[in-house]
Amino acid sequence: MSSIYETDVIIIGAGPVGLFAVFECGMVKLNCHVIDALSDIGGQCSALYPEKPIYDIPAWPTITGGELIEKLEEQAAPFKPTYHLGQSAIGLEKKDDGKWRVTTSKGTVIDAHAIIIAAGAGAFGPKRPPLEGIEDFEEKSVFYMVREREKFRGKRIVIAGGGDSAVDWALSLSELAEHVMVVHRRPKFRAAPDSVEKMKQLEEAGKIEMVIPYQLAGLEGTDGVLSKVIVKTLDGDEKTLEADTLLPFFGLATDLGPIAEWGLNLTRNTIETVPSTCATSTPGIYAIGDVADYEKKLKLILCGFSEAALAAHDIYHYIHPEVALHFEYSTTKGTPGASS
Repeated sequence: MSSIYETDVIIIGAGPVGLFAVFECGMVKLNCHVIDALSDIGGQCSALYPEKPIYDIPAWPTITGGELIEKLEEQAAPFKPTYHLGQSAIGLEKKDDGKWRVTTSKGTVIDAHAIIIAAGAGAFGPKRPPLEGIEDFEEKSVFYMVREREKFRGKRIVIAGGGDSAVDWALSLSELAEHVMVVHRRPKFRAAPDSVEKMKQLEEAGKIEMVIPYQLAGLEGTDGVLSKVIVKTLDGDEKTLEADTLLPFFGLATDLGPIAEWGLNLTRNTIETVPSTCATSTPGIYAIGDVADYEKKLKLILCGFSEAALAAHDIYHYIHPEVALHFEYSTTKGTPGASS
């Protein structure tokens, strides 16, 4: 067997909530190793919407996904986490000394007192609309994510979907596109009410065209270059939209992978937890962020940040049951290397 790493806490998932968990663990003097299947930190923020503005991070009226990850990495850095990227957590076993041993898809072996699963919804990929020949247009004029907003300047864009991603990108891209058309099967959107209201205001101003109630029905173009998007109502009424770009935002197909076989209590694709501690049904294993489930759960990044703090403090007591935690606020304690 290759060398075995030892640490206090293994964090599975290097998205925003996992990164903040490094900070919260560090504040109670717990060291962390972080595992993520992606080749870089940031999770969905980096992979799917690095330039998408986020509006509900405290003290940041607006911040992009990429900027948020940069700040979280900087915040975690004083606690010197070890990152194991481009590999998935696949094996789990309880050792005789009470520690957990996690093995990754690359054969990395890590022993730790506790595990925090911050894997979002697990491994993810876009839900593709069932359109004939769509593969010919993908990554040429059909995109499931926006990595560089500027590439869409001057484009005639069809955005399909009714969630936050569809609405947020409609707002953002309306600033630089030639024309933005939003296709949705019904007038009601599953997005932040304030964002929906802003989209309606842009519709009234002629900046966005609402194509409702329609669904995607076909694509036309040559050599991967889109020229038209065909949409239909449930009654069969058809409309042709002149467009050179299609952005379908129908969510992500997710999979917990081997974690689903770890004996934790699952609700669909999430892990049941105790809301006050984020503990799972297995002692020493915690879940935070979108992967965690409890009554009235809100899947917001800021809620995941709170869950990271709750888990870190409970883990301290789990590892050191006989030691009182004399917690100090960051304003008095500071962080390693911080000036007084």
